[in-house]
Amino acid sequence: MSGSVYLAGTGLASVLGNDMPGALDALRRGGMPPTPVSIARGVGWMVYKLPPQEGSWRDRVRRTVRQVVAQTGDWGARTAPLFVASSSLDVGEMEHEKPDLRLGGDLQDFAGIVAAALDWQGPVFTISTACTSALNALLAAADLIRSGGADEALVLGAELDNRFTAAGFRAMQLLAPGSAQPFGAERRGLVLGEAVAALRLGSRPARWRITGGANVVDGRNPSGTEASAVRAMCQAALAQSGLRPDDIDLIKVQAAGSPVNDAIEVEALKQVFDRLPPLVSLKSSLGHTLGAAGAAELALLVGCIEGGVWPSTDYPLDDTLGIALTTEAPAKLRNILLNVVGFGGGHASLMLRDCHA
Repeated sequence: MSGSVYLAGTGLASVLGNDMPGALDALRRGGMPPTPVSIARGVGWMVYKLPPQEGSWRDRVRRTVRQVVAQTGDWGARTAPLFVASSSLDVGEMEHEKPDLRLGGDLQDFAGIVAAALDWQGPVFTISTACTSALNALLAAADLIRSGGADEALVLGAELDNRFTAAGFRAMQLLAPGSAQPFGAERRGLVLGEAVAALRLGSRPARWRITGGANVVDGRNPSGTEASAVRAMCQAALAQSGLRPDDIDLIKVQAAGSPVNDAIEVEALKQVFDRLPPLVSLKSSLGHTLGAAGAAELALLVGCIEGGVWPSTDYPLDDTLGIALTTEAPAKLRNILLNVVGFGGGHASLMLRDCHA
């Protein structure tokens, strides 16, 4: 179909492993736990970290980016547009290797590191809208392809080792002391995660089609979820896709484990859907990968569906929410809604269709 956009390939490195087969094997074994990370002397917190690697921060970035993009296939001359999405960008390098350059440099510096690692020849864009970064990058890339501005595009979401992010979230008392428990009865906050994820978008037909999406910003609660914005983003994504609420077969929820925000999200979804479709959360498997979340969670979800593996929930859910997390992929699975909510009032949705269903 003219103007259609497809997800033609994915790549992922996360706490679950350095590639999708490794991630699925880890899920079959019950996943991987978070690791204690020292923020300052005597102060630490839990993070779902990438597998350890040798070398400098920049060397680790280069190596991981190359490995993840290679999972999406051969890019030839690498002249397609590249969208680099991240919240923390190169803060980790400033911490470890440039202590006198705290929060200095240019917003495009990290994208430059990524492009150089890939020897990328096409135009390079930075998307940094907090936790919605990767999903907004995907929406921008899809619009470019849909309009005929490109035949292909690469979206790369990256959230990497740094103490600054964990220290900031801890100072706001938003972090849980243990593992992530989205919608959990004893949820106490989010648990951060590291990830690098790559999404290859193109105009040539493939199994997965991007049928719509939306980004709604409501800054009334800069660090929280707004029910009206959740409703608006879901309704806008449905409208762009030409779908009704009862056409949705699965929702990938935000569900970061916040006592308040998880409840607000559920209430808003119940206002959009007379009967909630099956729900799946991936943050108990990946942690909250912030600016990379839209790409990392989309890649893992597609990998789970294609690989016949499903994330487990090993903690009790909050009965007062009146919901359940599905323990397996729904038998009928054609239209999927993916939601991401972030700091600054960002609320983003994506509609994904399985053309093989």
